[in-house]
Amino acid sequence: MDHTLDRAQVGVATPGVRRVAPTQPLEWLRRGWSDLRRAARPSLTYGLLIAAFGVGLLIVSWGATYLVPALVGGFLLVAPFAAIVFYALSQQIERGAAVDGAAALFAWRRNGASIALWGLALVLTLILWERLTAIIFALFYGGQVGDLGTLVADVLFSGRYIPLLIAYFGVGGLLALTVFALGVVTAPLLLDREIDVVTAAVTSVRCCMRNPGAALLWAVLIAALTAVGFATLMIGLVVVFPWLGHASWHAYRDLVE
Repeated sequence: MDHTLDRAQVGVATPGVRRVAPTQPLEWLRRGWSDLRRAARPSLTYGLLIAAFGVGLLIVSWGATYLVPALVGGFLLVAPFAAIVFYALSQQIERGAAVDGAAALFAWRRNGASIALWGLALVLTLILWERLTAIIFALFYGGQVGDLGTLVADVLFSGRYIPLLIAYFGVGGLLALTVFALGVVTAPLLLDREIDVVTAAVTSVRCCMRNPGAALLWAVLIAALTAVGFATLMIGLVVVFPWLGHASWHAYRDLVE
């Protein structure tokens, strides 16, 4: 693998990044599954809490249907921050330490200021997405907003809201791509090293630029597995979310020197 680092081109002192095979995300999933099995009790416990939070979003969405797109997209936007506990568990396993769910829950304190700043950035992005979603629906949706099932059927299958779908997935995809590029290794890097948010985000972007094939496959796998979690009314997230969290730690370890 290519370990070359040209700091002069970056303009800041960032960690080195590696080039990996385009299919490496499949290996990250394999290692993540191994970590999930080794830390099954705390991982599934925290996964259950995440799923319960998702169910709460569904309940809120059912009574306020117009919030559905924002809440679903927002869940994906803040997921990297919520997965910090799983990065910490994988770090414990990597170091040969005993698996300690309580210690993993508070591992963020080692670089608390930077991790909190990254979390704030994700929350602001969530607010931006909610406002953009409201604008898109105000411009393109002319029907009567009913319950969640009625909205989904109307928008997806009536054929009357093609411009809405184009705008929603176009704007959402661009925002998701930006957040993914800025955050693919940011949270685990902040957890692992005393480094600032800007340097971590720059490193994340460089990882994607050096490994476009692997980054694309990783994004598709994350989206697909998360969709499974949503399709099972959040029950699948009990396993999927911890699995992706552990796998993301191994993505960071492979991509960053």
